[in-house]
Amino acid sequence: MNADNPVATPRDRVDAEDPYCLTPEGIREPPVGWKHSLRHLGPGLILSASIVGSGELIVTTTLGATVGFALLWMVIFSTFVKVAVQIELARWTISTGQPALTGYNKVGPHLGKLSWINLLWALMALSKVLQMGGVVGGVALAMSIMLPIGGDPMSGTSLGLWTVIIVLGSIALLYSSKYSRIEHGAGLLVVVFSFITIGIALGLPFTPYAYSMEDIASGLSLAIPAGAIGAAIAMFGITGVGADELTFYTYWCVEKGYARYVGPNDGSEAWRRRARGWIAVMYKDAFLSWVIYTFGTIAFFVMGAAVLHPQGIVPRGNEMITALTRMYTDTLGEWAGLLFLVGAVVVLGSTLWAAIPSWARMYTNLLAVMDVLDWQDSRQRLRWIRGFTIGLPVVWGLAYLFMRSPVLMVQIGGVATGIFLLAVVVAVWHLRRTETDPALYGSPVFNALLVVSSIAIVLLGLYTMLNVFGAF
Repeated sequence: MNADNPVATPRDRVDAEDPYCLTPEGIREPPVGWKHSLRHLGPGLILSASIVGSGELIVTTTLGATVGFALLWMVIFSTFVKVAVQIELARWTISTGQPALTGYNKVGPHLGKLSWINLLWALMALSKVLQMGGVVGGVALAMSIMLPIGGDPMSGTSLGLWTVIIVLGSIALLYSSKYSRIEHGAGLLVVVFSFITIGIALGLPFTPYAYSMEDIASGLSLAIPAGAIGAAIAMFGITGVGADELTFYTYWCVEKGYARYVGPNDGSEAWRRRARGWIAVMYKDAFLSWVIYTFGTIAFFVMGAAVLHPQGIVPRGNEMITALTRMYTDTLGEWAGLLFLVGAVVVLGSTLWAAIPSWARMYTNLLAVMDVLDWQDSRQRLRWIRGFTIGLPVVWGLAYLFMRSPVLMVQIGGVATGIFLLAVVVAVWHLRRTETDPALYGSPVFNALLVVSSIAIVLLGLYTMLNVFGAF
């Protein structure tokens, strides 16, 4: 397999409907304007389903409960600063038809068949087993509190059985791995819980836990309270677009059809025009997802800061769901506890819904760059993706049953994600310089934002790495 040439596959092995195989027959003219682009949006909904989940419900709320409004600026910064890097990586994908891990493997030096970036990705993936185990555990906790099996909701029996049910249910729903099913499910999950949570956050000023403009202003003072640095760094790594979401967004851009519609690069002006048009659609998709997850993130943080912080309640261990329920019962009454539990299942379930097929694709791509399989063989690729769709939820469920501390598990994944962001920035600039057609570069304003975003990510990534190794 020639990973540098996505159209090098022999014709008799090309699936005419495979979005990863660029052929002249797949070319489509790009839509113009928002009205005509709406039906072509979708990858951002999957991205938002992953983001408006464990990071927001667990890490961001916990951070608000710990420090109050003091780090509101970090919440906004963390969602905004990584978007330019996300767009630039997707620009390369749309113009070449190649997913992220294929690109990462072009950045030397290499150890065997893997580049140093993909080796770091593999290490991050190991830490993400804990994070995703925390997400599975969060859903199991919520379900066990609502419908305990075999006694006490916190008993090993009830939590264990619900973990098994969630794992098996996820596999059954996602085994087909069809893009349309994943996109539609993600969109529904995001809309339901985001509107509920944002509505409650906006309604807090009319409750005993009202916040003021002075609280908001204090949260925008660019300060980090003593003792909150670790939580802030984990939040930066996991809220907004993390390194894993930056990576898997490229797969969904391809599977939505953006790269296939552009077609193989024949060097013509017509190709550049199509590429610019479909990249413009991706801009709209990325903007829509940014709006969704930014408001969702702010809402969770404000709820933690306004409701939990004054009471000294910080979500920990298996009491996470019970503590977070207080955000609802203390503002709306006891009846709202059930509303929150249902919402928690939806929001954490949305993370699982997006993460399982996304990670299945990334693991499969990693094996492809190691020449274990041929990425361009659509049938072989799908078999591996389905295999990981079965295996990953099982591993994540076992991780939770072994550790049983969802907050800590998610925070560990957040720190690892923050470190890997460094490598993603290096890859993005390498691919931009060596493979992206300069005629497709963004505007001067976008390019300036890309520089600022890259510098911010590098500085915070370095701080995270030094902090992990005890330099601070």
